[in-house]
Amino acid sequence: MNDLVTAAARLASRQKMNYTICAKTDPGLIRRNNEDAVLFDEQCGVAVLADGMGGYNAGEVASGMASTLIATELTRCLSGSEPLSKPDDICRALAASVEQANQAILQAANANPDFTGMGTTLVAAVFQGDQLFLTHLGDSRCYRLRGEVLTQITKDHSMLQDQMDAGLISSAEAAKTSGRNLLTRALGVPSVAPVEVTSFQVVDGDLYLMCSDGLTDMVDDASIACLMIQEKNITQLAVALINLANAKGGRDNIGVILIHAQEADGQLIRWLAN
Repeated sequence: MNDLVTAAARLASRQKMNYTICAKTDPGLIRRNNEDAVLFDEQCGVAVLADGMGGYNAGEVASGMASTLIATELTRCLSGSEPLSKPDDICRALAASVEQANQAILQAANANPDFTGMGTTLVAAVFQGDQLFLTHLGDSRCYRLRGEVLTQITKDHSMLQDQMDAGLISSAEAAKTSGRNLLTRALGVPSVAPVEVTSFQVVDGDLYLMCSDGLTDMVDDASIACLMIQEKNITQLAVALINLANAKGGRDNIGVILIHAQEADGQLIRWLAN
């Protein structure tokens, strides 16, 4: 029995959190096609959002390729006969999957003239135990609501963000400045800087929002926070966020992924111990 208790305790230590995930996209009110792509695997704790760029449907090709390739590779690494569990290994797998997707998008663009210049922003996450492993490119973002405090835990790769970092423009001025979507990093360009993966501690009750700029260009952070605090059902919350972006103008496609973290139930261990 002690061995069984120990085994259950080890299992719980690897699964300190249960994650519930919901993802939705919407074309918005102006654009005919939808270049936002979202994919997730709740069992493996994988979530990927991409916002494509390029003419003649090339943007949706790039975002579809990125989300599919990255999610598939990460799911394979995390669900095989010997799934990755060490933080360094997960970080390397996440970075490698992004690099592979970038090469695949470049090769597709070179092979098909209709896809020349296509690219995509990206935010990709792996939730394992009480850790979040996160990477992103461009201006697709990840936010964390902890208690009633909303924090943007990614920083845009954009010319506007560079100006803010250099002290040339304030955040208030940036909100009113055009050209906020001039990106400095994206998938689908030959000279991608090394992929950066950041890890975060997850606590019980955390709510994470991954989203494209179709949401954040229309809805300010305060309004996003208000909705996230008020609406406890993440499926209804995803719909409410999209509806608000459309009510504010819906000028772009809108993609959202919501991830809710809850402590795993220790009831099994307590039962075994008795």
